[in-house]
Amino acid sequence: MSTTDTTTVAAYAAPAAKAPLERVTIPRRALGERDILIEIKYCGICHSDIHQVKEEWGEAPFPMVPGHEIAGLVAAVGAGVTRHQVGDRVGVGCFVDSCGTCENCVEGLEQFCLNGATGTYPIGPDGEPTYGGYSTHIVVTEDFALKIPEGISLEAAAPLLCAGITLYSPLKRWGAGPGKKVAIVGLGGLGHMGVKIAAAMGAEVTVLSQSLRKKDDGLKLGATHYHATGDPETFEKLAGTFDLIVSTVSANMDFDAYLGLLKTRGTMVNVGAPSEPTPINLFSIIGGDKTLAGSMVGGIPETQEMLDFCAEHGLGAEIEVISADRINEAYDRVLASDVRYRFVIDTATI
Repeated sequence: MSTTDTTTVAAYAAPAAKAPLERVTIPRRALGERDILIEIKYCGICHSDIHQVKEEWGEAPFPMVPGHEIAGLVAAVGAGVTRHQVGDRVGVGCFVDSCGTCENCVEGLEQFCLNGATGTYPIGPDGEPTYGGYSTHIVVTEDFALKIPEGISLEAAAPLLCAGITLYSPLKRWGAGPGKKVAIVGLGGLGHMGVKIAAAMGAEVTVLSQSLRKKDDGLKLGATHYHATGDPETFEKLAGTFDLIVSTVSANMDFDAYLGLLKTRGTMVNVGAPSEPTPINLFSIIGGDKTLAGSMVGGIPETQEMLDFCAEHGLGAEIEVISADRINEAYDRVLASDVRYRFVIDTATI
């Protein structure tokens, strides 16, 4: 593709809300002075891609090219680029720009840019659509491309750009480590990375899942214990057990029951995003001086830290690599919880 003019590249897009994705061509901007062109090699399928395509998080622009778990190689660089060179292994996560000057950006919390971070998709601050990683190439500002260490394959690294940092950030912030008992609620695309990362941090990890169907997997991934939340006795047996609970569940749940599993002054962090409001009895927090918190992805510095941590500990996502013509099938399987544990698109098949 040309690097001097706006051009078109192949991609997979949803033409309308709830419509199957299909092969299209999309525009990519010309390289600016501090831009890099990335030849995308792999892109993970995140559950949030499905939420967006189905317009479950509000009105969205179409056609929509999802994808914010991007791993690839630098194919070209702008004249002023200093952070990356052609051939570098790089990744792009959930956002591709921010103002760079507000309080949050200065602190490395670009995801909370007070002037609005630009998501990898579906729309930019100017109201124009942005297109994600279900594509052969993407152009981003150099500061928003992460270095993928050699210790992780590109395909296993792709989901780390969302699933990995989404779990790393709260586990680090709320002190997962030696002597701490951590529960991960849900063993899916997010949860399996939570188990791996919490165990690598030195915590005693428990998986709380609806059934024991994935127990063997959970223990292999690093959990010490595995309990079924579908069994009411679980909540009696584990009452007051955990220092930290991280819930990856995107459906409404009984928060009062889960808060009862925390120790005094324990914390429950929610990274799942239910589409409907969730009721809670505040006495579940007040009794025991507990905290119910939320967490999103990390900023650029923390995401790089996460990638380096995963490389150091030999961590990558558990993946099933698929061709692009199987994206719609993969969406159906994600909704049926029929993936262990992340679909990754081989973009050479687009």
